[in-house]
Amino acid sequence: MKKRILITFGTRGLGQRIAKLLEHEFDVFFASSEEIPSLLLNSGKYFKIPAGLMPTYAHEVLKISLDKDIDYVLPLGGYEFEPLAEAKVLFEEYDIKVIVPAHDVLPDYFVIENPTKELSLVLLVGGKSLLDDFETVDSSIDGLFVISDSGDDFALCAVAKV
Repeated sequence: MKKRILITFGTRGLGQRIAKLLEHEFDVFFASSEEIPSLLLNSGKYFKIPAGLMPTYAHEVLKISLDKDIDYVLPLGGYEFEPLAEAKVLFEEYDIKVIVPAHDVLPDYFVIENPTKELSLVLLVGGKSLLDDFETVDSSIDGLFVISDSGDDFALCAVAKV
């Protein structure tokens, strides 16, 4: 059985781009606080969530994740990183991995908004890529990144940041 991933801001280009990269290995679901056409909502693959700045945000994402047996949550909204980084332990209690850097190192990362298609993306969980065989020496790195040519610097990717 395929693992399941929930991608936030799933109606945006970056979310769709990641979904295409993952669709052979994962059942992909989408969530967004933005307007979602009813046709997509009725598909059972798209879900409306509150904005990441709302106090109920993490709990609503957790509820959808539990209801749909989600294994991974990939937040793409920059303002979603912090609340989900804070809630990582809660999600892990239900065997759900939130793909965002740990709360204490989150401020250390530069954020690139809407990375262009020319930039190669790497989706890391525990320092290992979910997209290919790339692996870092730091097994604690989680997130969607663009990596420098030297492989030493990581920039976190987002569709929007606050």
